[in-house]
Amino acid sequence: MAARHHRLNLSAGLASVSVALVLVAAKLWALAQTGSLAVAAALTDSALDLMMSLGGLAAIAYAAKPADADHAFGHTAAEDLAALAQSLIIIASAGVIGGAAILRLASGDSPLPAQESKGIAVMGLSIGLTGALVWWQRRVARRTGNKVVSADSLHYIGDLVPNLGALIALVASARFGLGQVDSVVALGAALMLIVGALRIARGAWNALMDRQADPATLARIERIVAEFPGVLGYHDLKTRQSGSRLFVNLHIELDGTQTLGEAHAIGAALRRAILADYPQADVLIHKDPHGVTPHPEDPQKEDPT
Repeated sequence: MAARHHRLNLSAGLASVSVALVLVAAKLWALAQTGSLAVAAALTDSALDLMMSLGGLAAIAYAAKPADADHAFGHTAAEDLAALAQSLIIIASAGVIGGAAILRLASGDSPLPAQESKGIAVMGLSIGLTGALVWWQRRVARRTGNKVVSADSLHYIGDLVPNLGALIALVASARFGLGQVDSVVALGAALMLIVGALRIARGAWNALMDRQADPATLARIERIVAEFPGVLGYHDLKTRQSGSRLFVNLHIELDGTQTLGEAHAIGAALRRAILADYPQADVLIHKDPHGVTPHPEDPQKEDPT
């Protein structure tokens, strides 16, 4: 099953790279034909998509490597490092496009794009290919639960907006002679890129700083543990995210009169229950006798939250 999921994830990554390559070439040609800032914004977005898709594909392949002597917790942090670097590039590129749009609007110099029909055709192609890619990525993400594929899918859904904006700008220029729409759309696309980049950067930074999992994930894990047969209590639940991998550490309290084998069976079954909901998780469970008074030199237990 793991090998099949890995192949599906790789297929989604390769599809993402292929679509981005086609769109970069098509939009580069459209920019040369039209001179549209909105097309330039869409081209920049696709070029960044290509970088992110390449990074995501490399991260999927690299993160699949098993843990080794030098990387006992695996290699998934590479996804966060790549995402953080990509977000900084996105912000810089969006700043250049937004600055050019503001200068045009301030000066009142908004030349009409040329040969709008060619640009419209390319934007239509872009929207169609992006829609097909999102459909495949979401199908793969539902089957494998891979967060890299899921995040890439959300990113491409967001890309539909700049493409639609460029299409609207070209139509407005061709039919109504509204040149300023091009600059307005480019500025809006730049702002969207910056907002998306900041979101990506925040998520990557939180993962690199070992921030705990989101509240919904914590609540779900706590519910699984609290309702599990044979578990009389739990404490010291700790989580962190590394790329697409979720790390879960916790202590469970069991009947101290049962055998070691019985205690192990409960812990192993609980681990499988957590993995059923979070297949990419790495779960470590420590077993304590219920009701035992902690040694005074032991660290203070954390109450479950």
